[in-house]
Amino acid sequence: MSAVKPIPDDFRAATPYLTVRGAAQALAFYKAAFGAVETLRIEAGGQVGHAEFRIGEAPIMLADEYPDMDIKSPPAYGGSPVTIHLYVADVDAFAARAVQAGLRVVRPVEDQFYGDRGGKFVDPFGHVWWLATRKENLGNEEIRQRAKAAFGG
Repeated sequence: MSAVKPIPDDFRAATPYLTVRGAAQALAFYKAAFGAVETLRIEAGGQVGHAEFRIGEAPIMLADEYPDMDIKSPPAYGGSPVTIHLYVADVDAFAARAVQAGLRVVRPVEDQFYGDRGGKFVDPFGHVWWLATRKENLGNEEIRQRAKAAFGG
């Protein structure tokens, strides 16, 4: 028997935990839009109490909302102030597939001054996503210079 690790190998970074209205539908959407792979689902009383999936190597947790337990989805708050940033190999192809599946474009994919190509989207469940592909490796000073040129100051 191996020793228990206090931090599981598959969860070494911060892991988003999404609350949605319609978790089963959200899981189906993330599979179709993002190629997500579901790794765990626990259902009780017709709702998803907890689920885990991966988009590439990124682990994400998800559950239905339970307002009586103060577990609410973005629509309960009028939207989400949080953006999930996801790097993918080909942002144009990834975003096109996701939009076809129902992702809404907020900012279209375009080259960014800091060396990424990316865009902002909202999924049908109210969660905000920034999808990107790194196109240039830039140092912090180069990024600052480009920001100054783009925005002034």
